[in-house]
Amino acid sequence: MHGTLPSSLPGRRRGFGLPLTVRLALRELRGGLSGFVVFIACIAIGVAAIAGVTSISRSLGDGLGREGRRILGGDLTYSLINREATPAETAILAEHGRLSVIARLRAMAVAADGGATLVELKAVDGTYPAVGHFATDPQAPAADLLATKDGAFGAVADPALLIRLGLKVGDRLTVAGKPLVIRASLVSEPDLISAGIGFGPRLIVSMEALRATGLGELGSLNRWIYRLQLPGSSDADLETASHAIGKALPDAGWETRSRLNADPRFAKSVERFTQFLTLVGLTALIVGGVGVANAVNAFVERKRGSIATLKSVGAPGSQVVVLYLTQVMMIAGFSIAIGLTVGGALPFLIDAVFHEQLPLPLEPTLAPGELALAAAYGLLTALAFAILPLGRAHDIPVSGLFRDTVDPSAQRTRLRYKAILVLTLLALAGLALATAFDRRVALIFMAAAAVSFGLLRLVASGLMAAARRLPHPRAAAPRMALANLHRPGALTPAFTLSLGLGVTLLVTLSVIDANITQALTRSLPAKAPNLFFLDIPSRESDAFTTFLGGKAPTAKLERVPMLRGRIIALDGVPVEAIKPPEEAAWVLDGDRGITTADAVPDGSTLTEGKWWTEEEGRMPKLSFEADLGKALGLHIGSTVTVNVLGRTLTTSIANFRKVEWRSLGINFVMVFSPGTFRGAPHSDLATLTLPNGVDPAAEAAILRDVAKAFPSVTSVRVKDALETVDNLVRKLTLAIRGASAVAVVASLLVLAGAVAAGHRARLYDAVVLKVLGATRRRLMLAYGLEYGALGLAAALFGLLAGTLAGWAIVTRVMRLDFALDLGGASLAAGGAVVLALLIGLGGTWRILGQKPAPYLRQV
Repeated sequence: MHGTLPSSLPGRRRGFGLPLTVRLALRELRGGLSGFVVFIACIAIGVAAIAGVTSISRSLGDGLGREGRRILGGDLTYSLINREATPAETAILAEHGRLSVIARLRAMAVAADGGATLVELKAVDGTYPAVGHFATDPQAPAADLLATKDGAFGAVADPALLIRLGLKVGDRLTVAGKPLVIRASLVSEPDLISAGIGFGPRLIVSMEALRATGLGELGSLNRWIYRLQLPGSSDADLETASHAIGKALPDAGWETRSRLNADPRFAKSVERFTQFLTLVGLTALIVGGVGVANAVNAFVERKRGSIATLKSVGAPGSQVVVLYLTQVMMIAGFSIAIGLTVGGALPFLIDAVFHEQLPLPLEPTLAPGELALAAAYGLLTALAFAILPLGRAHDIPVSGLFRDTVDPSAQRTRLRYKAILVLTLLALAGLALATAFDRRVALIFMAAAAVSFGLLRLVASGLMAAARRLPHPRAAAPRMALANLHRPGALTPAFTLSLGLGVTLLVTLSVIDANITQALTRSLPAKAPNLFFLDIPSRESDAFTTFLGGKAPTAKLERVPMLRGRIIALDGVPVEAIKPPEEAAWVLDGDRGITTADAVPDGSTLTEGKWWTEEEGRMPKLSFEADLGKALGLHIGSTVTVNVLGRTLTTSIANFRKVEWRSLGINFVMVFSPGTFRGAPHSDLATLTLPNGVDPAAEAAILRDVAKAFPSVTSVRVKDALETVDNLVRKLTLAIRGASAVAVVASLLVLAGAVAAGHRARLYDAVVLKVLGATRRRLMLAYGLEYGALGLAAALFGLLAGTLAGWAIVTRVMRLDFALDLGGASLAAGGAVVLALLIGLGGTWRILGQKPAPYLRQV
């Protein structure tokens, strides 16, 4: 029966055009969304992850923009390292608005019982806080809390400091030998974010108290910040003032920030982390795409009768594909709407629940651009994974459609549908690249995703080929399991792909986590110094060395002069005009520690050029770190201009050094010849390495004795610094694990969807085998062997691929030593086998309980 559709339909538009296609699609969807639960869940979860991450990032950005003035403490800030601004410089700043000053540095706080700890000291003037609210317990104006009373300066202490030294409000402590009375505990400060990450609890004092300690003298390791509140509030006023100050003081050497970009480093970190989490969400979406393909395959199977009817009355194959593609994309649109609703609401939910606990300024907002990006990812993913299953029925005759139950892979897909797939994948890749903060990372992600899909497809094909060629076991259950691995419509490709991707992700995270843990807790302390000593006054450095030699005669002591400086030009090009690669950008961002040396420092190896002689060292010369110099395009003879203590110096590179940063010894990007800063005020930096490695008792005794004998010297236990870094890394890792859990959930949904998609074939098998006498126990054994083999194959692939991916990230991106630790990875892989069995058998159990008679009557 071969006819054609009539040229027109009564009361309808002519032809089989889009309106009729849409009406037919809507009519078929009246029957509900049965069979599309996994489809909807996979798309919705992936879209929600991307929409949520990008919306939160946008809300943080808006919050930073809105609260920029509060975060900075003014409209403009000008900060200097190691020195205060001169009276002439402060006068020029004051011409443009209301000026306030704070200073930040590290110091040692000593309790009456001798207990000592590192603190982040913040000295403020009488106008603090110029912007925002300074909350303390008990609450009182900052000027009253920090004022001098009964011969002692006041202080506001972080509760962590009180706990660490066993103090309470009203108790005394000393900083650099000067007594301070704790008049309140710190609740919150408006400019906390601008301070960055600290290595100790915070202690706030007056500017007068800082001057009394002597810690703010020229050459000490401190940061002076001058905050300017402009009389006008417009962006034009801001630009005018900034330009005028820059023109009046071009060589002051300060770092400038404005309320429009209050914390560029933090904003950049948010963008970078957002990209990573977005890629994790995209991973979940792509993994879910396998579930989309499974659901669409099952959908086509269910629609055989409808497809046959349409083709028998003359509907062209292309119009049949358009009809069912319209249905699938409508369902995808519904799924995306769910994801956008959840993702868009996430910033509002976080703000409502955690508003008081959030340390960051979150401004919840609906972000149309970010939501549109998530929707585009969802639509493209749905189209990419649906087009081939739908296109397979284009050229199959009606009789072939009925025979397709036997071998659904016999029909090749037309070139046009493959072209649509390629174009869709290119659009996905282009979208990821266009919106990426770091395009290199995006390219690596796309390459890894393509390679993973290709390899898993090869694993599935190889497993099916091996099962086809293996000798058939004599026992019925193993023979059936082996046949199920390669039969037409086998679960092997979908099962291996979804589970393999999930295991690979889990193993990768486990390997990275194990290596970070080892780097921070086991490998570094064995070779790192025990203690760092900062701000050793140069006039006391010999006495300090003698003192430590008496306290720890067998320990290794290293001491070098230290200043702080900012690179302001490379080869005459201002740093503002340089676009460095991401791995080297930090060198040009802010101030850097610098030193002088007459020989190659320990922990460094000369790679190019020669070290200066004693005679040559009297002239300004520079040694630069080799890898960073290469990344910045520098060579022997390149000039580097730095600003140190308000003075600008240009010198040429004499050699390059390879630095072993992981030793945690004294290392610098830039080492100058001894004559470069001869006579400049500076402090010394020293490290002490005990012969027996980590020794908490000895370290505590040295810290206590140094705090008494040299109260102006700041002591840092390397173990404490590592714990601070470790806590930060753990928080980031927790966030990554949470985001990655979305991809794992998507993998589990795909597994469940694959089992559900094979329901029809499994039901047919169960009915036939039961009629032939098979018991439920024997069938469960056969299916258990099948799912176990698939889980084992996916686990082995995930173990290998995840370990390789973890190795690449640890060694190439993090630049850490790699140690193979498969404890957690093996646990993840083993869990995959168990999950495969549980999901597979759980989905099959209901089928095995069906009675054969009702289905045999339908034959």
